[in-house]
Amino acid sequence: MKILIRLLAALCLCLLLAGGGVAWLVYDFLHSTPESTGREVTFDVPPGASFNSIALSLKDKGLVTDARKFGWLARYRQMDNRLQAGRFALRTDWTPDQVLDWLVNGQPVLFRITLPEGLSWWQTGKLLEEAGFVRFEDFRAVVLDEAFLRKYGIPFASAEGFLMPDTYLLKKDDTPDAASARRVAARLVNNFWRKAADLWPGGKKPAAEELKRLVILASVVEKETAIDSERPRVAGVYANRLQKSMLLQADPTVIYGLGASFDGNLRRKHLDDPANPYNTYQRPGLPPGPICSFGTAALAAAIAPEKHNYLYFVAKTDGGEHVFSTNLNDHNRAVRQYLQNRRKQR
Repeated sequence: MKILIRLLAALCLCLLLAGGGVAWLVYDFLHSTPESTGREVTFDVPPGASFNSIALSLKDKGLVTDARKFGWLARYRQMDNRLQAGRFALRTDWTPDQVLDWLVNGQPVLFRITLPEGLSWWQTGKLLEEAGFVRFEDFRAVVLDEAFLRKYGIPFASAEGFLMPDTYLLKKDDTPDAASARRVAARLVNNFWRKAADLWPGGKKPAAEELKRLVILASVVEKETAIDSERPRVAGVYANRLQKSMLLQADPTVIYGLGASFDGNLRRKHLDDPANPYNTYQRPGLPPGPICSFGTAALAAAIAPEKHNYLYFVAKTDGGEHVFSTNLNDHNRAVRQYLQNRRKQR
């Protein structure tokens, strides 16, 4: 009997020691950090990645001391299926609890990029590629994809005009792919619809044909003047010309039709080319689609053009304000003055 009691006592002591050892290991893991003097480490959680692979990557990056124990912690806290996909800024002097909490509740690292008004879709794509957000060919495929266009209510053969200019904070993948391009393009288009919603007459999105007209006109207005106060007047000029069945004769539409290969020098042969579907010197009415991304000021001008009798306008100096005319004689005089001013600038 005494021997049995001694064996039970020894067993209890072993269990206590083992339990104490486990408790100490758990305590030590939860309160220890990989490095005492911390440093920031950028860590990516790929979409669809398993928790085990993420835990192993955290160990490899020096962000946790033990991948298996980190897995136990996540499962105990029921967070192993709640990690966000994205890029995170973590530190090597964080405890496992801090790392886990940030991957579940923290903000992924976002990178700032400004897309200015007046860019074509291919210029936007190149800018995004240079900044590391997309591959150009992936972006091109998205903005021309029929399923993408239908999903986001774009009534043209491309997303031109709907890639809203703005300053964005975006995720950046280590290796951008088709999903990266689709995510970025969707963000730009959603921003267009959000901002346009405040401008639609009566607060209601226009029907398809009216939407097309407004978007095309807004894009032309955007390219014709950078001065917000002039945009309603420019829109009014084109409204008047359309009403009188006059050719629009807008240089930016011709340039857009020449595509990415345009060398910056608009020649007479370009203006005389009827094969260019965007040549408004040869083809009546608006061009077949928008020619750039435009801001809200240009869209507002297209929706509510200024009422006047002007039919012509020309810049006073390159990039400056414009002179508006009601007749060709006055316009030609303004053109001669522009050429004189341009010679003086050289």
